[in-house]
Amino acid sequence: MSDVASDVRTEEPASQPPATAKAGEPKGRHASRDATGLWLRYLLGRLGGLVGIVVALLAITFLLIQFVPGDPARNIVGVTATQEQVDMVSDRLGLNDPFLLQAWNYVSGFVRGDLGNSFVNQQPIVELIAQRLPITASVALGGLMVVLLIGFPVGVAVAFAGRRGGRTALSGTYNVAAGLAGALPEYITGTVLVIVFALSLGWLPAQGGVGLEGLILPCIAVGLAPAAAISRVVRGETRAVLGQEYILTARSKRISSGRLLVGHVLPNVATSALTLGGIILVALLGGTVIVENVFNIPGLGTQIVQSILSSDYPAIQGIILTLGLLAAMVNMAIDILLGILDPRVLTTKGLSR
Repeated sequence: MSDVASDVRTEEPASQPPATAKAGEPKGRHASRDATGLWLRYLLGRLGGLVGIVVALLAITFLLIQFVPGDPARNIVGVTATQEQVDMVSDRLGLNDPFLLQAWNYVSGFVRGDLGNSFVNQQPIVELIAQRLPITASVALGGLMVVLLIGFPVGVAVAFAGRRGGRTALSGTYNVAAGLAGALPEYITGTVLVIVFALSLGWLPAQGGVGLEGLILPCIAVGLAPAAAISRVVRGETRAVLGQEYILTARSKRISSGRLLVGHVLPNVATSALTLGGIILVALLGGTVIVENVFNIPGLGTQIVQSILSSDYPAIQGIILTLGLLAAMVNMAIDILLGILDPRVLTTKGLSR
């Protein structure tokens, strides 16, 4: 192949400039222009995906009221209400308006930042979300810290230990522990943590959200299963990197394990692990909704359950929109970070969408 390529290059006229660059243009400037074009297409693809997710979320939450079983107004006022009361609520909700007009009012309200008012206490949904979102975010971020502090170190340590001959016993113990942690639902994990550390030992409060101590058990309950999943990915990627020829060559030159870890293992592992960032994020958000109800934390998770029980449809719509938008925006941030860490992603993902 190299001989054929060299023959082709020798037959090409020396005065002919490259097809992709102007004559006399510096190579560095041409490469910079190509990189800028790749990033532009990549970012446009991500933005297009984000817009598509927003449209889908708006459609789902809008149709939520349209296809709810029975009459939404009757569900709100109760079965003992008169028909006049039901009609009054229907007019207030705009349920008697034409379908397209209802859709337009809903989308235009979202664009203006107006998600309506709660049926329970007439509080604006935006204010309700602003009050409870920081609590939910603190639990989710705490769960992410559990994933980072447990999943990554355990996965790397097990992979390194396996290369040193302790593979059978350690891998067996790890597989059992990771399988158990990953299989338990969040509400079971949270219940076990409350029984052991709150009721039996009395080390931590049973009700979450009360100070820093009140967040420890909820964050562990949220992050334990994702940490087990990410540790498996990290272990597999670390083993693959350690088996590469250049790593074996570096080991033969007695390069320390610390330099191998920082210089070669972590960059490759981090790129692969970030590809699961969207799945981990969904797991954390979904787990937060469940765990908040286990520990009675006043976040969006407990609010959405209360709203479902009271048929507070604007609150349900607003919370679903908020959680969905958060997941989409963080996924977009992860994609951009992947493009920075591994520029090959720009050509594989950016040009395929």
